[in-house]
Amino acid sequence: MKQKTIYCCQECGSQSPRWVGRCPSCEAWNSMVEEMPVKSAGAVLRGKTEPVRQPVLLTEVLLYAENRIPTGIKEMDRVLGGGIVPGSLILLGGEPGIGKSTLLLQVAFLIGKDNREVIYVCGEESMQQVRLRAERLNSISENVLLLAENNVDRVELQIKERKPFLVIIDSVQTIYKESLSSSPGSVGQVRECASQLMRLAKMMDTAIFLVGHVTKDGAIAGPKVLEHMVDAVLYFEGERHQSFRLLRGVKNRFGSTNEIGIFNMAGNGLIEATNPSSLFMQHWQVPVPGSVIVPTIEGTRPLLVEIQALVCPTGFGLPRRMATGVDYNRVALIIAVLERRLGYQLSKYDIYVNAVGGVKIEEPAVDLSIALAIASSFHDRPLGLGLAVAGEIGLTGEVRPVASIEKRLSEAGELGFKKTIVPEANINPAIDCKSKAVGVKTVTEAVQVALQSGGIV
Repeated sequence: MKQKTIYCCQECGSQSPRWVGRCPSCEAWNSMVEEMPVKSAGAVLRGKTEPVRQPVLLTEVLLYAENRIPTGIKEMDRVLGGGIVPGSLILLGGEPGIGKSTLLLQVAFLIGKDNREVIYVCGEESMQQVRLRAERLNSISENVLLLAENNVDRVELQIKERKPFLVIIDSVQTIYKESLSSSPGSVGQVRECASQLMRLAKMMDTAIFLVGHVTKDGAIAGPKVLEHMVDAVLYFEGERHQSFRLLRGVKNRFGSTNEIGIFNMAGNGLIEATNPSSLFMQHWQVPVPGSVIVPTIEGTRPLLVEIQALVCPTGFGLPRRMATGVDYNRVALIIAVLERRLGYQLSKYDIYVNAVGGVKIEEPAVDLSIALAIASSFHDRPLGLGLAVAGEIGLTGEVRPVASIEKRLSEAGELGFKKTIVPEANINPAIDCKSKAVGVKTVTEAVQVALQSGGIV
């Protein structure tokens, strides 16, 4: 017998026995979502379905050693905080075709090599398609089981019967709960299925990966409660026309969210990047106007990224500003500082700023490199070949200190950059790196140092 469901408004909580386009209480459109009816606390207690729990002192709670199982992929272990925690529920999101299924199939193969059973639930593809991909990736293991099933209740039966170490659901938008009449991928279906899988993971001590689709805005499709429910949220990013991929953690209950994993997409699957900086600088050979190298910090890892700027006369009354890979608001702030502090007349020029390779840089240490890239393009003169730049810019034109300066200088020195312009407050004689640190206090002083380096004139 099919269980009765209700429709609940996500804005005000009003309930209705059937779906309506507009909530009768708050008059919000398309806010009614199908849900399972919740039993009252009194009914649960009267039925004695579970014992009443008593509060326990925090000091009396027993601690257990955290057991992490490495995936065999160091870049993924870095993002997860050291490996997979048994009983964890992990959500992996990314654009279509970015490589989510490829990454998890490689993880399943490596886990299976350690004689641990893995169930791969292929809800989007047939088992033959998954087998073909596994052949191409050379990831065939006798411990990896394929399950072509979309019913979450039947998936739960197989997990309870087999008791695997790892389960991969590809994807959470394709599985459904039969007691709900809404279609797979709807808000109610995704929430109920994820909730059932979460309880199953904790009860069976089985790690579960959920593959999630993303919307056109880049957010994971489905209800926001899905991200709150899981233990970790990972985003697989990258340009489809570029070979490298970034695995970024935005939530992790078992580790840091500051780490990223870098992969290179090849014909035989995803390969870990041994020298990430070389991926973003592989086309940087000779100095050109508007090109500056910045040593950034992603998590605990230093990366050298090329920042390019193009300044050209505008053909319209209103100049155009575009920024790719960096914050548009920071670019507008830097342009205002250059106009005010250096006297650049940029109101008649279109300005385009790009982080090469499709990487996204969010830290403020990229400010000074953007400023010098714009100045270099404005004067149509390149900076020196062995010059790197890092620093944050304030509204008064001062250059503020940045964190992890030693890592930045070491990475720049390893790749042949003899000089790095840094904030004066970061100068430390005790730091001995191959790249010499040149301290500046203001943007004007930074431009003067670049002039002396044989760059901007």
